[in-house]
Amino acid sequence: MKNKFKIIVVIVVLAVLPVGCLVGPKYQKPEDQSAANYRNGTANADTLASVVNVKWFDLFNDEVLKGLINKGLENNYDMKIALARIERTRAELGYSKADLLPAVGYSATINSNKKSFLPSNASATLSWELDFWGKIRHENRALQNELLASEEGRKVILSNLVSDIAVAYFELRDFDNQLLITKQTLETRQKAYEIINQRFTQGYVSEVDKVQIEQQVAIAEAAIPAIQRLITDRENRISILIGQAPGPIERGKTVLELQVANNIPVSIPSIVLKNRPDVQQAERNYIASNERIGVAQAMRFPSFNIAALAGFANSEVSHLFDSSSYLQNASASVAGPIFNFGKNKRRVEVYRQIAEESKLSYQKTCVVAVAEVEQALQNVRTYKEEWTARNKQVIAARKNFELSEARYYNGYVSYLEVLEVQRSLYDSELSLSELTQNQLSSMILLYRALGGGWN
Repeated sequence: MKNKFKIIVVIVVLAVLPVGCLVGPKYQKPEDQSAANYRNGTANADTLASVVNVKWFDLFNDEVLKGLINKGLENNYDMKIALARIERTRAELGYSKADLLPAVGYSATINSNKKSFLPSNASATLSWELDFWGKIRHENRALQNELLASEEGRKVILSNLVSDIAVAYFELRDFDNQLLITKQTLETRQKAYEIINQRFTQGYVSEVDKVQIEQQVAIAEAAIPAIQRLITDRENRISILIGQAPGPIERGKTVLELQVANNIPVSIPSIVLKNRPDVQQAERNYIASNERIGVAQAMRFPSFNIAALAGFANSEVSHLFDSSSYLQNASASVAGPIFNFGKNKRRVEVYRQIAEESKLSYQKTCVVAVAEVEQALQNVRTYKEEWTARNKQVIAARKNFELSEARYYNGYVSYLEVLEVQRSLYDSELSLSELTQNQLSSMILLYRALGGGWN
């Protein structure tokens, strides 16, 4: 009875002691370097509503775009790489957790020579390194946080993927619109060339007018292949993002018909830092680095090992499993460093500096996150104001072009004035198209900056 009690006591002590002895620093969350409010934001930022509650598919009014994003989420190679990285880290965590438990094995040897130095034997073995100083537990915690960091990294890729596909699609539809504007401008200039060439032949205008309109026709013709190259580039970019071979991309609504929801809740900076997966990823990496300081410190202390063996050994194989051949043994050992020229101390310092790098990286990520929201808020506001002014310019330029053509054909002005007005109209129409795309993209980038798009 006493022996059983002693065994129970030993087991309890072995189970409790490793939990109580845990060297290494405790994690302390760094102070956030973010401001209390946004400089370019609204004064009544909604701290209760969260951007994570706004689903990405509720942002768009184009089913084609939604289909492209869904295809990207299924086929994008960066997403597949991120998932593989998560599974690898999960396997590493399971591998490390096994070190907390005893390792049980077996061995067997058959020798026909009775005088052999090693007799025939069959045995089971047990070995167990006690995690007295927390080396294995620190490593497990580090891997757990790296697993969480990998999952946050997947969210970062997902968020970026949604916004990248949307922005590339907006740019594609902008280039489509620019191509349409250029073709319409070319058609207008070709008609003007036919009229002016006829008037030149009849002697009503000088050759200068004819050469000037020829030049403008050539400029419009040259712009078309340049825009077509941009269209192909965006189609290829979208193809890569959705994980398919480069080819034509299906179109939905025009750039003027596209809309993005503008009721995205703007939360205060502290809420943004909780929403953004890149901030959470950086913090998890810092926690993992902090845990590995404990691993390095534990390696400076002795390690305790328990070993046990039970089995049979006999020089004659026929008598291997006789009761007289049975043997068993239990042992305990301790091993640790004495003097290795400061190697263990330097190892701890190395991991301290790695943790410091991770801490600074986390703090930088926080500052960048808030700065991106600031810039996105400013972009949304100013693009809207700029689009309103540019739209007025286009309306006025179209009217001015109509009046200038009428004045020219009635002989009041030279064709140089008409060309200048037409160039201004063409440039303002292209600028308005690009601004429309920028305005759409700015809402998506604000959504991403606030931490949306990953769920």
